[in-house]
Amino acid sequence: MARTVLFDLDGTLIDSIELIRRSYEHTLRAHLGRGMEQAGWLAGLGRPLAWQFAQCARDASEIEAMITTYRAWNLAHHDELVRPYPGIVDAVRALHARGAALAVVTSKAHASARRGLRHCGFGDLFEVVIGVDDVKEHKPHPAPVLAALRSLQREANTAVMVGDSPHDLTSGRAAGTKTAAVAWGPFEAVELRASEPDHWIETPMQLVRLAD
Repeated sequence: MARTVLFDLDGTLIDSIELIRRSYEHTLRAHLGRGMEQAGWLAGLGRPLAWQFAQCARDASEIEAMITTYRAWNLAHHDELVRPYPGIVDAVRALHARGAALAVVTSKAHASARRGLRHCGFGDLFEVVIGVDDVKEHKPHPAPVLAALRSLQREANTAVMVGDSPHDLTSGRAAGTKTAAVAWGPFEAVELRASEPDHWIETPMQLVRLAD
């Protein structure tokens, strides 16, 4: 089994889904004068903001303006709306205690990811964080997973990518890792199972077995 465990952040380690939803809704109303469609928002969850807003913005300058609006609202409301999933901090601590190499691979900006980890009590458990601003290609592309492996000096065949979205699983598989889908994120089980993850994780403490 893997002794290198790579985690997605939002929807996997931290429950920031309501913050993301409200930030997105605020941005669309501010720039386009309309709310969002749930299906479209969920389809983009886990992908970079530039990709998400490119689906509805009129040009590149509007994409940049929407990203600025989104990040300002998101940061202003971050701490009140973000919390760790129950049991996940203890699970990550147990993985760390077993000697697993740990990293976060996220489509969020590096500094924002670190803020979320600190706020939710993960401290320095993750020696590596790969954010959207650390790589040129993003999930579902394998580049961010490969970047995390390089930083950890680990091979893909020692690793498992853990996530709540099909984008996470596709990225990990393309990079050559095993994959694990968590059941507590916003995506339906049928969507995740269609990605054929190597492991199905119902509760956080089940993650500990990935280091055995």
